Amino acid sequence: MKHDRIEKNVGLLGVLTVVAISFGGLAEIVPLYFSPQMNEPAPGVVPYPALQLEGRDIYIREGCGNCHSQMVRPLRAETERYGHYSLAGESVYDHPFLFGSKRTGPDLARVGGRYSDEWHKLHLLNPRDLVPESNMPGYPWLAERVLDGADTPGKLRALRRLGVPYSDEQIAAATAAVAGRTELEALIAYLQGLGLAARTWR
Repeated sequence: MKHDRIEKNVGLLGVLTVVAISFGGLAEIVPLYFSPQMNEPAPGVVPYPALQLEGRDIYIREGCGNCHSQMVRPLRAETERYGHYSLAGESVYDHPFLFGSKRTGPDLARVGGRYSDEWHKLHLLNPRDLVPESNMPGYPWLAERVLDGADTPGKLRALRRLGVPYSDEQIAAATAAVAGRTELEALIAYLQGLGLAARTWR
Protein backbone atom coordinates (compact mmCIF):
# COMPACT_ATOMS: atom_id res chain seq x y z
CA MET A 1 0.00 0.00 0.00
CA LYS A 2 1.15 3.54 -0.75
CA HIS A 3 0.75 4.78 2.79
CA ASP A 4 3.01 1.98 4.06
CA ARG A 5 5.81 3.33 1.89
CA ILE A 6 5.27 6.83 3.34
CA GLU A 7 5.12 5.64 6.95
CA LYS A 8 8.35 3.66 6.62
CA ASN A 9 10.28 6.53 5.02
CA VAL A 10 10.92 9.08 7.79
CA GLY A 11 12.22 11.75 5.42
CA LEU A 12 9.23 11.53 3.08
CA LEU A 13 6.82 11.46 6.01
CA GLY A 14 8.46 14.58 7.44
CA VAL A 15 8.24 16.46 4.12
CA LEU A 16 4.59 15.53 3.57
CA THR A 17 3.75 16.51 7.17
CA VAL A 18 5.29 19.95 6.66
CA VAL A 19 3.37 20.36 3.37
CA ALA A 20 0.07 19.39 5.02
CA ILE A 21 0.61 21.76 7.95
CA SER A 22 1.64 24.57 5.59
CA PHE A 23 -1.52 24.27 3.51
CA GLY A 24 -3.66 24.12 6.64
CA GLY A 25 -1.91 27.14 8.12
CA LEU A 26 -2.29 29.14 4.91
CA ALA A 27 -5.98 28.30 4.73
CA GLU A 28 -6.47 29.65 8.25
CA ILE A 29 -4.11 32.63 8.26
CA VAL A 30 -4.29 34.20 4.77
CA PRO A 31 -8.03 35.08 4.90
CA LEU A 32 -7.39 37.07 8.08
CA TYR A 33 -5.19 39.49 6.13
CA PHE A 34 -8.23 40.46 4.06
CA SER A 35 -10.81 40.53 6.85
CA PRO A 36 -12.08 44.03 7.74
CA GLN A 37 -12.70 42.87 11.32
CA MET A 38 -9.00 42.13 11.68
CA ASN A 39 -7.56 45.10 9.80
CA GLU A 40 -9.84 48.05 10.46
CA PRO A 41 -10.02 49.87 13.79
CA ALA A 42 -13.01 49.16 16.00
CA PRO A 43 -15.39 52.12 16.55
CA GLY A 44 -13.71 54.86 18.58
CA VAL A 45 -10.20 53.38 18.37
CA VAL A 46 -7.54 55.93 17.42
CA PRO A 47 -3.71 55.87 17.45
CA TYR A 48 -2.11 56.47 20.83
CA PRO A 49 -1.32 60.14 21.58
CA ALA A 50 2.39 60.77 22.10
CA LEU A 51 2.31 60.64 25.92
CA GLN A 52 0.28 57.42 25.95
CA LEU A 53 2.67 55.89 23.42
CA GLU A 54 5.61 56.66 25.70
CA GLY A 55 3.65 55.17 28.59
CA ARG A 56 3.05 52.02 26.58
CA ASP A 57 6.79 51.67 26.00
CA ILE A 58 7.36 52.02 29.75
CA TYR A 59 4.67 49.37 30.37
CA ILE A 60 6.59 47.03 28.09
CA ARG A 61 10.00 47.92 29.54
CA GLU A 62 8.91 47.32 33.12
CA GLY A 63 7.45 43.91 32.26
CA CYS A 64 3.85 44.72 33.19
CA GLY A 65 2.66 42.28 30.53
CA ASN A 66 4.26 39.42 32.46
CA CYS A 67 1.50 39.63 35.09
CA HIS A 68 -1.33 41.49 33.34
CA SER A 69 -3.20 40.48 30.21
CA GLN A 70 -5.02 42.88 27.91
CA MET A 71 -7.61 40.57 26.41
CA VAL A 72 -11.13 40.00 27.70
CA ARG A 73 -12.33 36.61 26.50
CA PRO A 74 -15.95 36.16 25.33
CA LEU A 75 -16.97 34.28 28.47
CA ARG A 76 -19.69 35.43 30.84
CA ALA A 77 -17.44 35.47 33.90
CA GLU A 78 -14.96 37.72 32.08
CA THR A 79 -17.43 40.14 30.50
CA GLU A 80 -19.23 40.60 33.82
CA ARG A 81 -15.96 41.48 35.54
CA TYR A 82 -14.11 43.40 32.84
CA GLY A 83 -16.71 44.56 30.32
CA HIS A 84 -17.16 43.96 26.60
CA TYR A 85 -14.98 41.18 25.23
CA SER A 86 -11.94 42.24 23.22
CA LEU A 87 -12.16 42.78 19.48
CA ALA A 88 -9.31 42.43 16.98
CA GLY A 89 -10.01 45.98 15.80
CA GLU A 90 -8.98 47.35 19.19
CA SER A 91 -5.39 46.33 18.56
CA VAL A 92 -4.80 47.32 14.95
CA TYR A 93 -2.46 50.11 16.06
CA ASP A 94 -0.59 47.99 18.63
CA HIS A 95 2.97 47.07 17.68
CA PRO A 96 3.58 44.67 19.38
CA PHE A 97 0.32 43.26 20.66
CA LEU A 98 0.06 43.03 24.45
CA PHE A 99 -2.66 40.40 24.76
CA GLY A 100 -0.72 38.35 27.31
CA SER A 101 -1.97 35.15 28.87
CA LYS A 102 -0.94 35.28 32.54
CA ARG A 103 -3.08 36.97 35.14
CA THR A 104 -1.13 37.28 38.34
CA GLY A 105 -2.84 40.67 38.38
CA PRO A 106 -6.18 41.59 36.81
CA ASP A 107 -6.74 42.09 33.10
CA LEU A 108 -6.16 45.74 32.09
CA ALA A 109 -7.95 45.87 28.74
CA ARG A 110 -10.78 47.98 30.24
CA VAL A 111 -8.98 49.73 33.11
CA GLY A 112 -9.14 53.21 31.54
CA GLY A 113 -11.24 55.62 33.60
CA ARG A 114 -12.04 53.08 36.35
CA TYR A 115 -9.71 54.77 38.81
CA SER A 116 -8.44 58.31 39.20
CA ASP A 117 -4.95 59.44 38.20
CA GLU A 118 -4.15 59.82 41.90
CA TRP A 119 -5.20 56.21 42.57
CA HIS A 120 -2.90 54.96 39.81
CA LYS A 121 -0.06 57.11 41.13
CA LEU A 122 -0.33 55.72 44.65
CA HIS A 123 -0.81 52.20 43.36
CA LEU A 124 2.26 52.31 41.11
CA LEU A 125 4.45 53.82 43.84
CA ASN A 126 3.42 51.27 46.48
CA PRO A 127 0.53 48.93 45.59
CA ARG A 128 0.04 47.74 49.18
CA ASP A 129 -1.02 51.22 50.28
CA LEU A 130 -4.26 50.60 48.37
CA VAL A 131 -4.44 46.81 48.05
CA PRO A 132 -2.86 45.24 51.16
CA GLU A 133 -2.82 41.70 49.70
CA SER A 134 -1.15 42.76 46.44
CA ASN A 135 2.11 41.09 45.43
CA MET A 136 2.81 43.68 42.74
CA PRO A 137 6.14 45.50 43.16
CA GLY A 138 6.27 49.25 43.50
CA TYR A 139 7.78 51.49 40.79
CA PRO A 140 8.94 54.61 42.67
CA TRP A 141 11.68 55.41 40.15
CA LEU A 142 9.05 56.24 37.53
CA ALA A 143 8.24 59.42 39.45
CA GLU A 144 11.89 60.49 39.31
CA ARG A 145 12.61 59.92 35.63
CA VAL A 146 11.66 62.80 33.33
CA LEU A 147 11.04 62.37 29.62
CA ASP A 148 12.58 64.77 27.13
CA GLY A 149 10.56 63.62 24.11
CA ALA A 150 13.58 63.64 21.81
CA ASP A 151 12.87 60.15 20.47
CA THR A 152 9.07 60.41 20.39
CA PRO A 153 8.69 61.82 16.84
CA GLY A 154 10.88 58.99 15.53
CA LYS A 155 8.60 56.45 17.22
CA LEU A 156 5.54 57.98 15.57
CA ARG A 157 7.25 58.01 12.18
CA ALA A 158 8.23 54.34 12.56
CA LEU A 159 4.66 53.41 13.45
CA ARG A 160 3.36 55.40 10.48
CA ARG A 161 5.50 53.22 8.23
CA LEU A 162 3.69 50.24 9.76
CA GLY A 163 0.32 51.71 8.88
CA VAL A 164 -0.61 53.73 11.97
CA PRO A 165 -2.17 56.96 10.59
CA TYR A 166 -0.17 59.61 12.42
CA SER A 167 -0.29 63.01 10.75
CA ASP A 168 2.68 65.33 10.18
CA GLU A 169 1.14 67.67 12.75
CA GLN A 170 0.98 64.94 15.41
CA ILE A 171 4.59 64.00 14.76
CA ALA A 172 5.73 67.62 14.92
CA ALA A 173 3.92 68.17 18.23
CA ALA A 174 5.09 64.91 19.83
CA THR A 175 8.16 66.24 21.61
CA ALA A 176 6.28 69.12 23.23
CA ALA A 177 3.52 66.74 24.36
CA VAL A 178 6.02 64.57 26.21
CA ALA A 179 8.89 66.82 27.33
CA GLY A 180 9.02 67.49 31.05
CA ARG A 181 6.52 64.77 31.98
CA THR A 182 7.59 61.95 34.25
CA GLU A 183 7.55 58.30 33.28
CA LEU A 184 4.89 57.82 35.95
CA GLU A 185 2.63 60.37 34.25
CA ALA A 186 3.17 58.69 30.89
CA LEU A 187 2.33 55.24 32.23
CA ILE A 188 -0.80 56.54 33.94
CA ALA A 189 -1.87 58.25 30.70
CA TYR A 190 -1.49 54.93 28.89
CA LEU A 191 -3.49 53.01 31.50
CA GLN A 192 -6.21 55.64 31.52
CA GLY A 193 -6.68 55.23 27.77
CA LEU A 194 -7.13 51.47 27.79
CA GLY A 195 -10.58 50.31 26.74
CA LEU A 196 -12.31 53.70 26.61
CA ALA A 197 -13.65 53.03 23.12
CA ALA A 198 -15.36 49.84 24.33
CA ARG A 199 -17.61 51.87 26.60
CA THR A 200 -19.52 53.13 23.58
CA TRP A 201 -20.27 49.65 22.26
CA ARG A 202 -23.54 47.83 22.76
